[in-house]
Amino acid sequence: MRFRIGSSLWGRFLEVVVLALGVAACALPSASGPSSPAPQKALERLAVKDYPVFADDLFLDNLTYGIGKSLAYLNRLPGDRVFRFGADTYRVDHLIRSLARLRDFAATRPGPQALNQFIAAHYRVYRSVGGKNGQVLFTGYYEPDLAGSLTPDQRYRYPVYAMPSDLITIDLAPFGDSLKGKRIVGRLQGHTVVPYPDRKAIAADRHFSRKARPIAWVDDRIDLFFLQIQGSGRIYLNNGDFIRVHYHGTNGRPYRSIGRLLIDQGKIPAAEMSMQRLKTYLTEHPEAVDRVLNYNPSYVFFKTETSGPLGALGVDLTPGRSVAVDRKVFPMAAPAYLEARIPVIDGNGRIDRWMEFSAFALNQDTGGAIRGPGRVDIFWGSGPYAQIAAGHMQERGAFYLLIMDPDAP
Repeated sequence: MRFRIGSSLWGRFLEVVVLALGVAACALPSASGPSSPAPQKALERLAVKDYPVFADDLFLDNLTYGIGKSLAYLNRLPGDRVFRFGADTYRVDHLIRSLARLRDFAATRPGPQALNQFIAAHYRVYRSVGGKNGQVLFTGYYEPDLAGSLTPDQRYRYPVYAMPSDLITIDLAPFGDSLKGKRIVGRLQGHTVVPYPDRKAIAADRHFSRKARPIAWVDDRIDLFFLQIQGSGRIYLNNGDFIRVHYHGTNGRPYRSIGRLLIDQGKIPAAEMSMQRLKTYLTEHPEAVDRVLNYNPSYVFFKTETSGPLGALGVDLTPGRSVAVDRKVFPMAAPAYLEARIPVIDGNGRIDRWMEFSAFALNQDTGGAIRGPGRVDIFWGSGPYAQIAAGHMQERGAFYLLIMDPDAP
């Protein structure tokens, strides 16, 4: 909701803004993140001789579908919208033509030689400068399945909340150039805007459903926590139906990693850390669940969708193709190419080995922990492989963006 502040509250409002930004309790990161380069320096344009050898380990399956989703988003934008690729900028119509041409060519199922010749002749390629080590850290996410009910009972006790009616999001950009890209999330208390309650307070509030409608109730609070981390999922109801829930907003509190907490406390070795290992630890230590989960003060609220899961562009995500990036650094909807390692699963559902992987991708989502040019999150879809890949991926590699060369024939 929008919130307008009268002149009599202006002085108190500025005090709240200064405090909120100073302690970072409700402020989002600055445009590029604390250690990120400026967007124009996040991507380096490559000479053709330095292009990677393009190969798609997904055999170009579903790439045309994913490109169609990016085009659906771009075709809704005004014609003067500009996208930044490193030091260069391109209008939205040029990005549309670039995607459409790549889609049409991919539909012919070209071999490796033809694919590389096509890109060299028609496209500019930019490489992400990565993080401190010059590489990009690739992680994964997926669409989890939960068991739930539309009414609470002894089994289904944990609510999946919609956005609270008293939550306020304030865009600070109109109040000064130095505040561009910043906002605060809170609630009105008397004549004062205060931070919204954190995870612990929300979980302990027996009357919170008066402010936030429960969409459904689920049977496992650990699964609910990871649903909030993933951002979307399917809830299979005890009446035989299912509903899709999708991220709608947060309480504005900063995200803190419970995995890092347990590593720092010596509970789980860093080399063993994964989503699966986290779940195992919490299941085996029920006395620690409240303390560990509440370490992350961020709380996610949901809405229902008839399709999905949806990314930040409002279009369906494509497994293995859609990636979440920092939209302040990388152009959204753009075609990308990644090189990393992914797990190979044996017949028992365990990781047998890790193999080199390369594929075309599309910038169609964002994430609270995805900041700067050194982070990319791959969407793997749903099912056993998606859960394993999302839970274990911590692989470093290279990330490229493509756009049609305006000077090419």
